[in-house]
Amino acid sequence: MTSWLCTHISVHLCLLLVSLCAVEASGAGESACRSPAVTSCAECLRRGPQCAWCFKEDFLDEAGPSQRCDLPEKLLSRGCEVDFMEQSEVKVEVNATISSTQVSPRDISVTLRPGLKASIVVAVQQLERYPVDLYYLVDVSASMQENLDHLKTVGVALSLRMTEHSSDLWLGFGSFVDKPVSPYINVHPSKINNPCSDYEIRCRPAHGYHHVLSMTRNMSEFTRVIKRQRISGNMDTPEGGLDAMLQAAVCQKAVGWRPEAKRLLLLMTDQPSHLALDGRLAGIVTPNDGLCHLENNVYTGSTRMDHPSLGQLSDKLLENHVYSLFAVEKQQYQWYEELVRLLPGSYLGKLGLFQAPNLIELVVEAYKRLLSEVAVAVSVDDKAVSRYWVSVSPICPDGATAQNQSCSGVQPNQTVYFNITVGLNSCPAGVEEEDVTVMIRPVGYNESTVVRIKAKCSCGCGPAKRCYDDSQSSCSVTQDGLNQAQRLAHGAIKDSNIDSNWNCRAAGSDVDCSGRGVCDCGRCVCDPSRLGTVYGRYCEKDDFSCPYEGGLLCGGRGVCVSGECVCNDGWTGESCGCPVSTATCQSDSGLICSGFGRCVCGQCVCDDLQFSGDLCERNLARQSTCQSYWKCVDCHVSHDLAQGEAGLCNNTCPPSVGYMDDASGHTGEPGVQCMYISKDSCRYRFLTSSQFGQTQLHINTRPECASNGRLVGTFLSVCALTVLCGLVVVAVSRLLLQTRGKSTGGASVDGGYLCTGKDMSYIPTTNEKTVTYRRDRPPDRPLEMHIQVPKMPLGDPWQY
Repeated sequence: MTSWLCTHISVHLCLLLVSLCAVEASGAGESACRSPAVTSCAECLRRGPQCAWCFKEDFLDEAGPSQRCDLPEKLLSRGCEVDFMEQSEVKVEVNATISSTQVSPRDISVTLRPGLKASIVVAVQQLERYPVDLYYLVDVSASMQENLDHLKTVGVALSLRMTEHSSDLWLGFGSFVDKPVSPYINVHPSKINNPCSDYEIRCRPAHGYHHVLSMTRNMSEFTRVIKRQRISGNMDTPEGGLDAMLQAAVCQKAVGWRPEAKRLLLLMTDQPSHLALDGRLAGIVTPNDGLCHLENNVYTGSTRMDHPSLGQLSDKLLENHVYSLFAVEKQQYQWYEELVRLLPGSYLGKLGLFQAPNLIELVVEAYKRLLSEVAVAVSVDDKAVSRYWVSVSPICPDGATAQNQSCSGVQPNQTVYFNITVGLNSCPAGVEEEDVTVMIRPVGYNESTVVRIKAKCSCGCGPAKRCYDDSQSSCSVTQDGLNQAQRLAHGAIKDSNIDSNWNCRAAGSDVDCSGRGVCDCGRCVCDPSRLGTVYGRYCEKDDFSCPYEGGLLCGGRGVCVSGECVCNDGWTGESCGCPVSTATCQSDSGLICSGFGRCVCGQCVCDDLQFSGDLCERNLARQSTCQSYWKCVDCHVSHDLAQGEAGLCNNTCPPSVGYMDDASGHTGEPGVQCMYISKDSCRYRFLTSSQFGQTQLHINTRPECASNGRLVGTFLSVCALTVLCGLVVVAVSRLLLQTRGKSTGGASVDGGYLCTGKDMSYIPTTNEKTVTYRRDRPPDRPLEMHIQVPKMPLGDPWQY
């Protein structure tokens, strides 16, 4: 057992889960953190788990407490390091020193902040052959006389039968009737001591609960006690069964419940039970306190306290690890069926007769069924139940996740894991820390898990314990315990001409804090603004009054100081949109703007009007010169000039036109290299130059033709030819069909219609139509006439 326990704890520790569920940083989250109303660290963290507080002393140069609360990533971008942030946190510690047999871990400590949650795993193992304590709680009203006689033979037989399932069975016995006050019983003096006096039978007095026999393994003693029991009597139909159940569960010492045993409480009755508030019928208005009130084994609080509520009874059964079994007759089955649904770990058996075999089968079947179903119940301190929430997700041995907080069909030595999630909604006002206990009780088990939650509602703010918020003094305290104002009053600063607020004004300014804040103990506390954040040593900075670019203040490349952008290194301009570097203006030749312009805000501005382009690389004059010779080049490439047709181009060409293999290989005077693209997508390079005052033109005889252009032309030609052939085939086919129709049908008749055989197969021989005639006052059924009109045969002339 010891080795299993160590292994089980290790497995559980490996499965322990801790989860932080912080709300994603969205626009809504950001606005929830940043608010002028948030002036302290505690208020900031209460805004939600996504918020953080910066307690760095010079953060934003004292921009005001409300600016210290924001999303962590926002605080980082504004200069607050992680070490100076107070954030929400979750901490889980498992106490492995407490031994456990069935439930582990037994003790867990959790630290939470508002808006956060922590998840833990509790393992519950189903052991084999538990010791069993079975307590019979029997209704001994007069109607139960016959049933009470059947119990006399149950003890020994049940003990023998349970040896199949339990190594050790102990039995106990108690009885109940009802509260011994009017109107539940007859209070006539002759009826109090003997409710059965009218029947000349000696009955015992009515009682709320009487504990008769503590837990014992002596079956003979159990049988002897049962035989001595006598019935009693009362007036109304319902009995006080729930009142007696609570006492049997909480009076552990008197009943003798064993700590290591499975505890079964069997209620036997043939009537329903009284519920809470029924005590008002007898003038009993004091609520049941849920405590044990036994004196000499008799319940003394029966006439002083009301019946327990179902919720109270459920809690007490769980606290004392008691399974409840109900043995009722058929007539009351439906009433107790509704009751059992509200009591965890309970079982209902329907018996026709309270005979020994029936009772034994009920106990054995209930025991097997209750052990095969593993469930947990979670309870939170009443004082904090509204501020915490708990969810349970069981993982059954077959790997399935159940939805009803329990697993069924669990076999001995199998383990069920429960993922328990505990969340903190809010802290109570004015409380820095709160300790709350959450109990996780597997139903019917004598072990449970205690979760001790420490709710952190205040801030530590580092070793100095200073958050720089409104909850602390805004004036710095000197080493001798005096702030600046106190030192002035005590004469520590002798020069009375020194203004205590001298360091709240920028150089050359006669206004404190730039007119956008107040000076407090020599520091500027900037005023909040609806437009954005005002900060800086003299409140001279903000995040809203400078030009925007791309939706960002100063293009995101600078800070706003006194309404102007102070750009980061490498940027300039009114909105910091211009790079200082000229790399974007450098051409392939290494010159800035090709040597014909200057770089302004990362773009070329061409000083020479004859040049254009992103890098001033285009020469407009050169382009105009090339265009003037395009007609000449087109004329030469369109005619075979080698056959003496050169004279055809005299009107469009200069006096001297020559040919060359490569325009770039011309060795004459430097000229302008140009290009002409013909209609067939061929590129002709040519060179213009001037020599002795005359213009010379040299045309390249090796054009560069685009192969894809030729392919496209060929493809279009093929397509056109294909379409044309198709139209011809369709026309010829139609003509042949018409000729064939005339030859088979004979001469056509004027006004007739000829069609092919296929067409005729779709023409009906008659035209059918149903006509309904109605009178002004139609009878029950209208007159219907069915008319058949034969169609005119094809080819017959129309006759009037």
